[in-house]
Amino acid sequence: MSKGKLITGIIAGAAAGAIVGILMAPDKGSETRKKIAKKGNDLSGSVRDGYNKITNTVTEKYNNLKGDAKELADKAKQAEIIENHHAEKAL
Repeated sequence: MSKGKLITGIIAGAAAGAIVGILMAPDKGSETRKKIAKKGNDLSGSVRDGYNKITNTVTEKYNNLKGDAKELADKAKQAEIIENHHAEKAL
């Protein structure tokens, strides 16, 4: 299971539990609606934070991989230049 799906599942489970808990509480309807709205705002903040964290991780890994690929390509070019130089000397 991917980390993104796991985080989404945990957040969704927590939200469902919070909503059920609020709906089962013996409060007036207006108080229950306020609590649901607050939990919804809290949840959206949590989802946003999780999304940003995953996006930053993916971006960082992509940039690292891109840098590694460029470094490898540069080394290959240098090796080819040296090999061609030695081949020309042998002639």
